[in-house]
Amino acid sequence: MDSTIRLFTKAVTWQVAGFFSMMLIGFLFTGSIAASGGIAFVGAITGFAAYFVHELVWSRISWGRGVVDSVGK
Repeated sequence: MDSTIRLFTKAVTWQVAGFFSMMLIGFLFTGSIAASGGIAFVGAITGFAAYFVHELVWSRISWGRGVVDSVGK
């Protein structure tokens, strides 16, 4: 199970990559750096929150996880 700080760090790094991708896409559609930056910013905030909550929920679900025996195999 990932720690909360690890989940937070993963969410931040994922959103940084997504921000620049969304900004490029927004710029290609609008031709405006300001508009594409606004689109990317809103997308990054909502995407960050959704990803973080998604990871928290899944970290509490045991379905699909392997069982480790006493030897660690």
